Amino acid sequence: MQKLRPDLDIGHNISRLRKAAKLTQEQTIAKMQIMGLEISKSTYAKLETNRMNIKVSELVALKQIFDVEFNEFFEGLE
Repeated sequence: MQKLRPDLDIGHNISRLRKAAKLTQEQTIAKMQIMGLEISKSTYAKLETNRMNIKVSELVALKQIFDVEFNEFFEGLE
């Protein structure tokens, strides 16, 4: 059975979109927590460095926080 592995570029896209929204990691985490998502700084850092797969609920929250379309998370991925 093959294990799922984090995408090689989605973390970079998350980081890029966060910076474009002029948010720090801490601000982003706080907004996610207000939305009811339990996420720690270390977990969020793992998302941006591709050491952890992102959950759909986290992706939906980040879409709202960054005010972007879903396709922007997948830009350049193949």
